[in-house]
Amino acid sequence: MTKPIFPDLPAPVAKKKPVSDTRHGITRTDDYAWLRAPNWQEVFKNPSILAPEIREHLEAENAYQSALMEDTGALRDVLFAEMKRRIKEDDSSVPHKDGPYAYGTSFKVGGEQPRFFRTPRDGGVETMLLDGDLEAEGKAYFRLASTDHSPDHKRLVWGFDDKGSEFYSLKVRDLGTLADLDDLVADTSGGGVWDAAGKGFFYTRLDDNHRPSKLYYHKIGTPQQDDQLIHEEPDPGFFMSVGGSSLDDFIFIAIGDHETSEEWIIPANDPMAKPRLVRKRETGVEYSLTEGGDVFFILTNIDGAKDFKIMSAPVDAPERENWREVVPEKPGTIILSHAAYRDFLVWLERDQGLPRILVRNRKTGEEHAIAFEEEAYSLGLGGSAEYDTDIIRFSYSSMTTPAQEFDYDMRTRERTLLKTQEVPSGHNPQDYVTRRLLAPAPDGELVPVSILYHRDTPLDGSAPCLLYGYGSYGMTIPASFNTTCLSLVDRGFVYAIAHIRGGKDKGFAWYENGKRDKKINTFTDFIAAAEHLVAEKFTSHDRIVAHGGSAGGLLMGAVANMAPQAFGGIIAEVPFVDVLNTILDETLPLTPLEWPEWGNPITSEADYRTIASYCPYSNVGARAYPPILAAAGLTDPRVTYWEPAKWVAKLRELKTDNNPILFRINMDAGHAGASGRFSRLEEVAHNYAFALKVTGKTTAKVASKTVA
Repeated sequence: MTKPIFPDLPAPVAKKKPVSDTRHGITRTDDYAWLRAPNWQEVFKNPSILAPEIREHLEAENAYQSALMEDTGALRDVLFAEMKRRIKEDDSSVPHKDGPYAYGTSFKVGGEQPRFFRTPRDGGVETMLLDGDLEAEGKAYFRLASTDHSPDHKRLVWGFDDKGSEFYSLKVRDLGTLADLDDLVADTSGGGVWDAAGKGFFYTRLDDNHRPSKLYYHKIGTPQQDDQLIHEEPDPGFFMSVGGSSLDDFIFIAIGDHETSEEWIIPANDPMAKPRLVRKRETGVEYSLTEGGDVFFILTNIDGAKDFKIMSAPVDAPERENWREVVPEKPGTIILSHAAYRDFLVWLERDQGLPRILVRNRKTGEEHAIAFEEEAYSLGLGGSAEYDTDIIRFSYSSMTTPAQEFDYDMRTRERTLLKTQEVPSGHNPQDYVTRRLLAPAPDGELVPVSILYHRDTPLDGSAPCLLYGYGSYGMTIPASFNTTCLSLVDRGFVYAIAHIRGGKDKGFAWYENGKRDKKINTFTDFIAAAEHLVAEKFTSHDRIVAHGGSAGGLLMGAVANMAPQAFGGIIAEVPFVDVLNTILDETLPLTPLEWPEWGNPITSEADYRTIASYCPYSNVGARAYPPILAAAGLTDPRVTYWEPAKWVAKLRELKTDNNPILFRINMDAGHAGASGRFSRLEEVAHNYAFALKVTGKTTAKVASKTVA
């Protein structure tokens, strides 16, 4: 008789306290709604006030999963050590030049948090501006947000979150004395943008529902209550952000949801000036600005350009009637981002799932591309902090090739390799194979799947597989180098990424056909990827572990209901599994913003029925499920902790098998999990130990070496 994989221990049983809700004549009853704390806004800021009954249940869940995973303790230690050895502990970025200085980040040996430094422009003594480890001392959770130095390089505004709730506080540091001023600005989105004189900065403040709807200006040396309200967005479905131009001439106020945008501008040298509207919002029309001297370059999908085009307008007359096309749309090739410099216009585009950088000489109109030849790779456009330059920076990696950072001369087309990601424990790209497959979906579409495996892994269907997916908001998952997944690949796993609809991997239409009433395509694409991997003998269904987080966790919950037999295990991190209840509740932080993505079930019965048809929590049924590991953070404002807590409770109640459902909740963190670079690896090690456990691959021989 085969020994059970998990010990037979009693799982926590959540109390049932039925709450009914009727919408569009349809009544639903939720037995586990009580797991949502009525004072959830306060809990995000002060987790200690969580109701004892809820806390006791969550702690029981943690104790249960710890007991079921107890026998993987040594394995998790080994995995953590492996992953840590692949990280250069005293790593440092290549500084970006800006005026008289060059700015960069670094880590110290054993350090969890980044440090920010600068040197003289062309090299010299390094000055440590901000030490994240020092700021994090004594805190259970700490995450640094963005930093921004003033145009005169005399001050630094920096943000931090010490709850995991993403309510960031901002401080100002004097870069002469390296001491923080008395200024403290609370409840922000995490960043500040300086005015041209460096006398104050702009920031967005979060309301009680965690929405950035108000733009303020903070003058250095004054209390936050005296900050000037500059602009307010009354529609809770639109969020606001603020940015600056590379010439420090303009402040950009960006307002938008998932399909519509609107921008306002303020002269950076006149922070109290009334914001100027560039183009009034129109549902479905997106645009964003970058400064190009006397013009703005505008990336937009206006006039039906679904894959986007670039237009220009004079900075003194940026309204729509003055927009002129510069780079036309190429259907099927989506423009992702753009940047402008004195003599060049640069944009990053994606064609058939692969990225490339295009450079155009603004005077001659001549264009050329920066591209690579591997089957699957990732390309990042870092650009430059300076406007008057011929040099931009970009990064390249593939699933086998560690990240490389280049300076690129747009005029001479010369590449200068600045840095190659070090893997201290060693890495030979020739030991691994990366492939790009096309999986046929039920409707005939071909779904790209990027895979990585060890050359010695047998491709006879016996190999286990970790299949990752996301598939929402137009997000594209790059086929980039990932040191952590090597711990699975070296144990005989095939590591796969399904580039499913809902992302923009194959253009904007790929996104459109995976949202709202077409959301089902996201799930069937992922199942098709699993079936194709089996058909091509890369793995077998009982050896596939599906993995996704956040909206990718929704994916995990949906495929668990639709095709549980297709997977041997499922890992759902911060999973958005109670989508119907969440999108019906307009008081939750992201709900109004989410309606363009999912539909509005409050006003539309059709949207209600569509979401109800796939909502993981609503569709849990009396069927056999594979082992499932769910993970969450107590102070997560994006996917609230009660979504996976309720899902797990309902799964246990209704499923017909003996496979365990594990729930691991970090009581000191939010959406992104643990905040330190190494503490996050402990969570990855836990996930991987689960994958190895359910596939029976805790020890394997690969490449003539045994790994525990």
